[in-house]
Amino acid sequence: MFVLWAAVGLILLIVCVNLSNFLLARMASRSKEFAVRGALGASRGRLIRQLLTESLVLSTGGAVLGVALAFAVDAYLAHQGSLLLPLLSSIRVDGEVLAWTLLITLVAGILFGLAPGFILSRSNVQEALKDAGRGLSEGRKHDRLRATMVVSEIALACVLLIGAGLLLRSFLRVLDVDLGFQPSHASALTINYDDGGDGVKRGAILQEILSEVKELPGVEAAGVADMLPLDRNRSWGLLNVARAYPRDEDLSAIVRIVTPGYLDAIGIRVIEGRDFSWQDASNKEPGVIINESAARRHWPGESPIGRLARGMSKDASRVIGVVSDVRVSSLEGSTGAEMYILATNATPEGSQLVVRSNLPPDVLTAEIIPTLRNLNPAQPATAFRPVQTLVDHAVSPRRFFVLLVSLFAALGLVLAALGIYGVISYSVTRQTQEIGIRLALGATPASVQIRVLSRTMRLALVGVAVGVGASFAASRVIASLLFKTEPTDPTTFVGVLILLLTVAVLAGYVPALRATRIDPITPCDTNEAENRRKPFQLTGI
Repeated sequence: MFVLWAAVGLILLIVCVNLSNFLLARMASRSKEFAVRGALGASRGRLIRQLLTESLVLSTGGAVLGVALAFAVDAYLAHQGSLLLPLLSSIRVDGEVLAWTLLITLVAGILFGLAPGFILSRSNVQEALKDAGRGLSEGRKHDRLRATMVVSEIALACVLLIGAGLLLRSFLRVLDVDLGFQPSHASALTINYDDGGDGVKRGAILQEILSEVKELPGVEAAGVADMLPLDRNRSWGLLNVARAYPRDEDLSAIVRIVTPGYLDAIGIRVIEGRDFSWQDASNKEPGVIINESAARRHWPGESPIGRLARGMSKDASRVIGVVSDVRVSSLEGSTGAEMYILATNATPEGSQLVVRSNLPPDVLTAEIIPTLRNLNPAQPATAFRPVQTLVDHAVSPRRFFVLLVSLFAALGLVLAALGIYGVISYSVTRQTQEIGIRLALGATPASVQIRVLSRTMRLALVGVAVGVGASFAASRVIASLLFKTEPTDPTTFVGVLILLLTVAVLAGYVPALRATRIDPITPCDTNEAENRRKPFQLTGI
């Protein structure tokens, strides 16, 4: 939440800087108007209030559109069951949110309207009239201020892009982790049966269900488990009977009660030993399957196959197999000890029928539900769900988070490009006479383009340098959110650097191209030429 708030704040700051820059340029083009109004007796406070009023009108219009968009997004997110976000359906645009929006609107309006007003309050009528005179370039102080604003926009956008890039690389590496099972082509369905708490009866029922399901065309493997990976979990104790443990050692292990065929159906690899069989149900000594982490913890440096292990009960079980570690609750978390118990030897907490097949889940449902109802008329009308949805559900918070930050970063990049374009374009417009004279004296269009683009690159390089420095500090803040990604990942930093410079060149190319098309024979002040085409009017009265 802190990172999201910071991203929103950076976007708001970029917007304020951008609009302040445009208002400053607009004020410069209206300098004659303000000079005349000042000469007629308008106080500086009155002129500043006018600029603040104009900026507040802009911020209010943006807030109204933003609130309308927030209502739409809120209604969309409330019905997204695939997102595993706490209390997502209870999110509302309430009075508190609207009050915050009003406060931010006022602060933003004052913030991006303050810079032009501050510049105006420091000027006098004579300076304004000189700066706005025909054929003169704009004052250098205004130009430096706008350039500083663009540099700050690029720096802020750089921080956002690098942060989003680090989070995106981290998210991609989360998706590449070894789950320990194969969710593709596996589907799960909740089944009901009445075994009266009798393990023998339970085994007969489940064996009959699985034998019928495996006979259906398209079914490659089938099994039953009470809990699936990345879903519900519970833990019991697990220890090596032949080993002494310290009192404070953690002996807990995730427990799953399964049938033969479940490991194949869910796609869990058997590393050593074998899977369960129905003959194990008649053995006096029950068997247990453990994962690699449990084998390393309780039988370090030796094979656990054939060794005795004790779980929650006092009776010992013989280890018959070792399987791969499975991600239990999240893809980022480390795996711990895990054991699998045959369904006839323990009471399961529910039953999930897992089927591996290339058939779509809806086709499987249509084929298997009648079979289940023939065996148990009380079977509810549920449907198969892909096991992949468990993985998608587990990564949905990180995916949603990365998506939001990436959208903010993309918006920041667009705003920075607009800022660069606005400043360079305005500079070219104000220097129409100068460029026309250069062309008349023999300057080539290419040299004019290079001159304009060189200024663009200077602004971009300074902004990127400041942004990279700030990003080193910001990346440390989000280091705890990264997965197998260094906060100073060179690929991300270099990629963002290239992206920003490319966007800067593209943003400055259009004004540079327009500069080469200026007619050197008839150069004139753009503002005055525009005013000749308009009837006389006073604005802001």
